[in-house]
Amino acid sequence: MGCVPDMSFEGWAVDEPTFLRVAGEAIAAMEEHQVPYAFIGGIASALHGRPRWTHDVDLFVRPEDAGRALEALGQAGFATQRTDDFWLFKGIKEGVLVDVIFRSTGDLYLDEEMLARASVEDFKGLRFRVVAPEDLVVIKAVVHDEKTPRHWFDALGIIARAEIDWPYLVWRARLARHRVASLLLYALSNDLPVPPSAVRALLETVLEASPSDPPRLLHRKESA
Repeated sequence: MGCVPDMSFEGWAVDEPTFLRVAGEAIAAMEEHQVPYAFIGGIASALHGRPRWTHDVDLFVRPEDAGRALEALGQAGFATQRTDDFWLFKGIKEGVLVDVIFRSTGDLYLDEEMLARASVEDFKGLRFRVVAPEDLVVIKAVVHDEKTPRHWFDALGIIARAEIDWPYLVWRARLARHRVASLLLYALSNDLPVPPSAVRALLETVLEASPSDPPRLLHRKESA
């Protein structure tokens, strides 16, 4: 259908068969046009962590492939929109919204390592290529804010249920070390299976990157 700049690009609740059929058409469009991609968002969270339903599709692509991804959706019958050239394009079909994300919060991008670690998993009878659980934990930790607390709890659900490559997660968290360190400490406080060595390694990078300690505060008796 091509770009439709004035159309409202908000998905709505659709029945499961419609959602899965349209999601499958989005997958087929990426495959046909050979656009490297991986799913993030609710589908990936359900596969790696806690089960939850979603009404939209989050495709993660490289910035240089975002235009091709949008064109592929257009040729597959989606109405499309170049929503924000900084990070997001959109496609919609039969009420199912596809977010084409090429820059996630915190300057996280789909890179070669992330693509190499992505896996194809079954979800409701469809095969979805999803990012690795470690990558999703970092993405979720960073994108979490007051308006979207679900991302924080999605990340905790992944930590609780997935088999985590902890050295890789620590490496991936290098650009968001403060946020991920706080997530792992919170996970530990809830008795989730986080190795102390991973927390220690991440906290060491936080401290190394922090400015010098402020001057020592005087005790009350010293300031009297």
